[in-house]
Amino acid sequence: MPQRDLYHYIVRQALIKDGWTITADPFALEYKGMWVYADLGAERPLAAQKAERKIVVEIKMFGAPSMMTELQKALGQYGVYRTFLKGSSPERELFLAVAIDVFQDFLQQPAIRDVLVDHRIQLLVFDPTMEEITQWIE
Repeated sequence: MPQRDLYHYIVRQALIKDGWTITADPFALEYKGMWVYADLGAERPLAAQKAERKIVVEIKMFGAPSMMTELQKALGQYGVYRTFLKGSSPERELFLAVAIDVFQDFLQQPAIRDVLVDHRIQLLVFDPTMEEITQWIE
């Protein structure tokens, strides 16, 4: 079982506050005999449709001394999860959850924004103090 991030329960609570139902904690992904575990799976009914929106969330703290190293690890993990989801649960969208201070202080730098766009990273930005989602970036 994967180790939980410091922000795991905060992001879980923020999703619930935002109207999501947590369906998996962790979210197990199996693809061609290989297993990985993302932090959370969640669903929410779409207001205008009878369908549900389904997401998988991977939470990252960026707590190591090198933010660039943390980004490189997160991009690799995100890429593996995206490939596994495409093969096993294509109806789900993948989001990388980051605290608002990491988003503002690091991920908003022009070079880093280019990397995120190039890698098609979808972000869920949350406020750890308020336990709320502040922004969805798709």
